[in-house]
Amino acid sequence: MLNKVFQGALRETEVQGVVKSYSEMFDSSDAAARSAHASSLTNDYYDLVTDFYEYGWGQSFHFAPRQLGETLRESIVRHEHHLAVRLGLRAGMQVLDVGCGVGGPMRNIARVSGASINGLTINKYQVKRGTQHNEKAGLSRTCKLTNGDFLKMPFEAEEFDAAYTIEACCHAGDRRGPFAETFRVLKSGSLFGGYEWCMTDKYDPSNAEHNRIKLGVEKGDSLPNLISTPEILQSLKDVGFEVLESRDMLGDSHPQMPWHLPLKSGISVQGFRNSRTGAFLTHQIVRVLEALKVSPKGTVDAHGVLRLAQRALVEAGDLGIFTPMYFFLARKP
Repeated sequence: MLNKVFQGALRETEVQGVVKSYSEMFDSSDAAARSAHASSLTNDYYDLVTDFYEYGWGQSFHFAPRQLGETLRESIVRHEHHLAVRLGLRAGMQVLDVGCGVGGPMRNIARVSGASINGLTINKYQVKRGTQHNEKAGLSRTCKLTNGDFLKMPFEAEEFDAAYTIEACCHAGDRRGPFAETFRVLKSGSLFGGYEWCMTDKYDPSNAEHNRIKLGVEKGDSLPNLISTPEILQSLKDVGFEVLESRDMLGDSHPQMPWHLPLKSGISVQGFRNSRTGAFLTHQIVRVLEALKVSPKGTVDAHGVLRLAQRALVEAGDLGIFTPMYFFLARKP
């Protein structure tokens, strides 16, 4: 399976140089400097990790609240369907997916709703992968991927009937950027919903351990600066949206099935490739493949970025200082 990783974007990328410049940006700059380079950082990051994400997580790059007896895959699809229901998606609607990755959510949402969905991603390789997945799934008529920056969307004003985002706008230095562009391309009266990555009220900015973990999440996931839930809502209001509903969906998980469970150690955890044990074994395989020159030089370091994210997310989840599923539903007046 890993050979597919090295036949993708990593094959076409000067991995060692990209990892070096990416790491230097996080190690030597503050959040403001990272925000100024957010678009290029995000594009570089997904050149490095998209295939690893698909290998370990599937085609939907996000978390979900989970119940007992429910597989990780089932929880992810249910989380996506929740957005389709809350947005009232149906056949005939033109819908925007802001930060679509390789399009796993759009395909699941298109299947259940019948809506036509255009996914926007800054990464050209993700457009290529997502288009291939659309064709294989027989969904090319209702699902499309577009290459572009969500800070300057390549769409006309009032082009879409609804929009959603799933754990994507955290890549912006200022959430008002993608929120304002989404506002512009939505028709009046349309809904915008999504799940946001942000710090919870348990996060203490004066706590050094909290800040170490926060920076680990940011560096491991190419995030300029994680903000609080009130700041998310204020950003929506600042660009003109009326916030209809918001809540942290962490409480929707069964206590024995926290959102970060797939990232923790152990072979019994659903999603072994994402677990700490699975990631360790994958890392050793990657070391051997790089030594044999099967994978490009720097691939070990690229996978190391993901292992940093994994460790930091587990720590943040255990402490409850971070959520990847702050739900909001807003309307353009």
